[in-house]
Amino acid sequence: MRVVTFGYQTWGHRTLRALLDSEHEVALAVTHPHSDHAYEKIWDDSVADLAEEHGVPVLIRSRPDEDLVRQLEKVEPDIIVATNWRTWIPPEVFTLPRHGTLNVHDSLLPAYAGFAPLIWALINGERDVGVTAHMMDDDLDAGDIVLQRAVPVEPTDTATDLFHKTLALFGPITVDGLALIASGHTDWVRQDRSRASFFHKRSIEDSRVDWTWPAEDIERLVRAQSDPYPNAFTFHRGERIRILSAAVSQGRYGGTPGRVFIREGDGIVIVAGADARRGHNRGLVIRRIRTDDGAEYPATEYFRTMGGYLTSHP
Repeated sequence: MRVVTFGYQTWGHRTLRALLDSEHEVALAVTHPHSDHAYEKIWDDSVADLAEEHGVPVLIRSRPDEDLVRQLEKVEPDIIVATNWRTWIPPEVFTLPRHGTLNVHDSLLPAYAGFAPLIWALINGERDVGVTAHMMDDDLDAGDIVLQRAVPVEPTDTATDLFHKTLALFGPITVDGLALIASGHTDWVRQDRSRASFFHKRSIEDSRVDWTWPAEDIERLVRAQSDPYPNAFTFHRGERIRILSAAVSQGRYGGTPGRVFIREGDGIVIVAGADARRGHNRGLVIRRIRTDDGAEYPATEYFRTMGGYLTSHP
């Protein structure tokens, strides 16, 4: 089929690579301009560079406009493939090809539509994550499902681990989805909207540790904000520290959330949970931190004395 791609960052790059290696013809690649957003500078392989290397025309747009519609009409694609496109695609664009538009999203829809699904899913303790290829309609990430593939979330997985696991699915699910569409298959699975959830973009504020959360939730936040993502952070004596490695304590510790309490194993226990005063909660064992000057320390070296508090703000 004659394909136009709407893709951005490494997800769009990987999808375009798979299409270039397939039997399909890539007639045009549409991508976003470079962004300075903290989360958009991380996995930033260039769709434009890859397309140009293979002689594929490139259009750079923040969002679809009338000129883009005219360009698409000239190209006459059989289908559009959208991957990690960050702005709304209007009906006059996604319905233009005769087969419509296939969107590839890194969650198991209908859950985790929107932005940063892997990070949100890890924070929330999901057992599986994955990728969904679905037909685009008027609602974001809500169209009928063509294919869906999942991978398990292991107990120590970070968001970086999940990125690599799911990235490997993007090329195959795109090519396999196009094969189904080209064969004339149209019996897609309608999404159950009663199970839908929609998440906003991550920002630095979302990495701030709230010590009233249960330790289990904070530990997942730390793994969800693994390098190269902006790390989960807190403040100690007015200075920001980033938590690089943590675990849930073996013991149960009572008191006030955020209290720097006691050494356990190779880390330092911080009291956690809104009801920590009852003494039933496990704490968060911080193992390794990074200060604002980039220096890294084992927590047992950084917290040389017990007492005091970690706080959400200076």
